[in-house]
Amino acid sequence: ARRRRLTQRVEAVGPDPDDATGRLAMAADAFMVTRDVSSGPSATILAGYHWFADWGRDTFIALPGLALLTGQTDKARQVLDTFAHAMADGMIPNRFDDYGGSPHYNSMDASLWFILAVDRYLRLTGDERSWAQEFIGPVRSILQSYHDGTLFNIHADADGLLVGGSSNTQLTWMDVKYNDEAITPREGKAVEINALWLEAMHIMAERCKGVDDAMAAHYAGEAKRVADSFVKAFWYAEGEYLYDCVGPTGPDPSLRPNQIIAVAMPHCPLSIDRQKSVIDAVIANLLTPVGLRTLAPSDKRYRGQYGGSWESRDRSYHQGTAWAWLMGSMVQAYLKVNDFSDEARDQAGAWLKPLDEHLRQTVLGTVNEIFDGDPPHAPRGCVAQAWSVAELLRAKLMIARGRPL
Repeated sequence: ARRRRLTQRVEAVGPDPDDATGRLAMAADAFMVTRDVSSGPSATILAGYHWFADWGRDTFIALPGLALLTGQTDKARQVLDTFAHAMADGMIPNRFDDYGGSPHYNSMDASLWFILAVDRYLRLTGDERSWAQEFIGPVRSILQSYHDGTLFNIHADADGLLVGGSSNTQLTWMDVKYNDEAITPREGKAVEINALWLEAMHIMAERCKGVDDAMAAHYAGEAKRVADSFVKAFWYAEGEYLYDCVGPTGPDPSLRPNQIIAVAMPHCPLSIDRQKSVIDAVIANLLTPVGLRTLAPSDKRYRGQYGGSWESRDRSYHQGTAWAWLMGSMVQAYLKVNDFSDEARDQAGAWLKPLDEHLRQTVLGTVNEIFDGDPPHAPRGCVAQAWSVAELLRAKLMIARGRPL
């Protein structure tokens, strides 16, 4: 039965996939599991082995690659349902409790990634019934709650951009906290959060056309306002890339990979020249053979090796450690600004070759969570990570098919 299931996963990604693509499609199967919810058993996604259960952010970043691209659309809908039913105050759970307690909601972006995952599911399946009966309500609740104000001081500022958190919270994916100290406290307006916020508004505007034209016009207008504010707030003219965060004390010019998520978005408000400038900065400072570093090596806070004590590892986690999952956004952004040309597809494919080889080097057929930022980029963290597998599979299929996924 398992052989049949894995064969179906490989067949779903297209005829004659290369060896690495086939292995990634099979690896996806290990993360699709079942959780008991109030309505009965439902699908969910484990974030990583050996110690991560189902996390909202990881789930919705991984869902397109793990479920939609491997032909599991029914399970994808179930995963969306699992988290939608646990939503509170317009927030999708950051994670379900490991011991059966109440879900944890300390994530600013899980709800926004949920909206993007809903849209990708609908684009693939055309399941307008589920949109009308199951998903439009949660999506509207998220957008309204985030705009008006919800947990952790998350709200829309006067310029329309999302602001939230404090110096002691960790609401984005750079979320390590050690002894009540947030290692990367991205208080205020984070660049990828606002890129996702803008994309969510475009999605809502498009989904409401012909159904509720007044609402469609409202979100289209809000999207334009946020786009204008985004460019003014985040463009770092001196460095020719995007600020990572704009906080109470001003903009943070740390050169981090979060800006590549903004460029990868279909409605990135930057000019093409500025998008290319961001990509050039990321290639020059953050790109490694195994993913993107979380901080440029020129930064005095950079840590090129992940290891040692618990504290040492936590202080390295987002201060230079390379993450494989970021290659999904890297490849999408690069292919987009180069019109998916043959040359761009060849270059993106070359970037992924070392990760193709990685499938044969540690836990066979899957991808680690993180790697050292310094050569030889030793694999670290979880030995099998859902969004690493999912985003590499999505990247490879974008290269193969010559279009965004």
